[in-house]
Amino acid sequence: MTFLDGFDPDIRKALMVQLRNLWTHSTTALEGNSLTLGETAFVIGEGLTIKGKPVKDHQEVIGHAKAIDLLYDLLRNHAVIGDQDIFLLHKAVQTNVVVDIFKPVGAWKKEPNGTNAIIDDRQVFINFASPEDVPYLMKDWIGLLNLRMTEHLSEMAALSAYVDLHVSFVRIHPFFDGNGRMARLLANLPVLNSGYPPIIIPNENRIEYIRFLSEYDFQVGPAKRGAPLLPEPGKLMAFKSFCANAWGATKLLVERGRREQEKRGEPK
Repeated sequence: MTFLDGFDPDIRKALMVQLRNLWTHSTTALEGNSLTLGETAFVIGEGLTIKGKPVKDHQEVIGHAKAIDLLYDLLRNHAVIGDQDIFLLHKAVQTNVVVDIFKPVGAWKKEPNGTNAIIDDRQVFINFASPEDVPYLMKDWIGLLNLRMTEHLSEMAALSAYVDLHVSFVRIHPFFDGNGRMARLLANLPVLNSGYPPIIIPNENRIEYIRFLSEYDFQVGPAKRGAPLLPEPGKLMAFKSFCANAWGATKLLVERGRREQEKRGEPK
C-alpha cells in the first residue's frame, strides 16, 4: 500500500502534479532559483517561459521534474540501484552542462570541492571527500541505499533512512555540482518505496537547513575511505526533527486529496 492508493485517477494525477511542482520549486529555490511555485508549475506544465527570468532557472526546473520521473522509474523497474542509475539522474538535474573534463556530468567529480560556512559566528571552510575516495565511499553509500530498499520501513525508520542517506551523500559530495538536489532526490527512494510521500525541504528554512548540514560536516570532518559514512550519529537528532517537520507539507497535500476523495465516496 502507498500514499497513492484509494484515489480516483484524476485526483491521484492532480496529487502527483502538486508534489512534483512543490518538490521541484523547493529544491531548486534552495539553490538560488528565482521562479516562484506558480511559475515553476507553469513552466513544467505548459513548457513556456516566464518573461524576465533566466533561461538557467527554466532549465533547472524542467530538469528536476524529469529527474522525479526517473526516480519513480527506478522504483518501478530496478530491484537494485547502481551508480549508472545515479549518473542518469545527475544528467537530468545538471542541465547547465559545462564542457570540461574536470567537471563531468553523469560521473564522479575529478577535482576536490568544499564550501564556506559560518560556525559559531566564525567563517570556516569545509572540505568534502577527495575525488580518489569517492568511488569507494559511493559504493558504501549505494550499499546503504539498497539495504534500506529491501524492506517496508515504518514511518520513523523511513525518516531515519532519509536523514542518514541525505547527510552522508552531502558529506561525500560526489559530483562537481548538483549534490544538494541529488541528495534530496535519492534520499527519498526508501521513503517512497515504503509507501510514504516524499520529504521536501522548504526553501523558507534554507538558513536552518544549511546550518544543520554545515555544523555536522565541520564537527565530524570530511568523509574518508574505510571510515564510517556517518560518525557520531547522535549529532543528527536536531536535523531529524527538522526533516520530520518538513515532511508535514507533503502529508498535508495527501490529506487534502483524501478529503476530496471522501466527498466523492469510494474510488471508481
